[in-house]
Amino acid sequence: MKVVAHRGNAPGYAELTRAAFENTLAMPIHGVECDVRLCASGELVVHHDQRIGRTAVDVLAAGPKISTLALAELREFNVGSEDNPQCIMTLDELLELIVDAGDKHLYLEIKHPTRFGRITEEQVVRSLTYAGLIDDPRIHIISFSNASMRRMRQLAPHIDRFYLRRQWELRYNPKDIRLSAPTGLGLSVNTARVRPDLVGAGGLPTYMWTANSRADLEFAHRVGADIVATDNPALALDVCSELASVH
Repeated sequence: MKVVAHRGNAPGYAELTRAAFENTLAMPIHGVECDVRLCASGELVVHHDQRIGRTAVDVLAAGPKISTLALAELREFNVGSEDNPQCIMTLDELLELIVDAGDKHLYLEIKHPTRFGRITEEQVVRSLTYAGLIDDPRIHIISFSNASMRRMRQLAPHIDRFYLRRQWELRYNPKDIRLSAPTGLGLSVNTARVRPDLVGAGGLPTYMWTANSRADLEFAHRVGADIVATDNPALALDVCSELASVH
């Protein structure tokens, strides 16, 4: 079971920041996960939420939408901590770290809905191309959006694509998990507990998120998850090592 640092996370670091990624990329893990959004000036920035507020220091409300601010404006926010200030990263900057990291993989989540629509996927392809990573097997696209999956298949047909399946879809789409022809399936730990038969469904590799407790990690290993995303990669490495020594 391969360990991925969810949002580049490790205890003591703010999510999706350079400090977090530099720390986790130095660990003996499989890779890191990130979220990308297009900002008003056309750059892809590494940020999970639609709005800046939750991650920005001293912003009490939800704050403005990422899509309404230019990169220069976004850089004014501290998305780290008071002790370790960080500015928002661009995808291009993160890709530089991935290139330098050698064997580390990147699971790149394209966030939707967005007012930019297909332009987001086009910009992702441009960034990967400029970084020399468009055909690199270390790059994996993940998304909850079937439309995003289809666009990436059209724009970069050889890139690995994991469709993140949500629990409510089990009611409407119990068997066909391949509407957008992904090369892998993503399941939350909670969904996998309800439907463990979906792990490995259709012969597809399974990406499972977010396994943060020992119980969740042991469950993911037991049901055969191929990749597990976690906010505590150090714990995940310990659990994987313990489980490997037992078998």
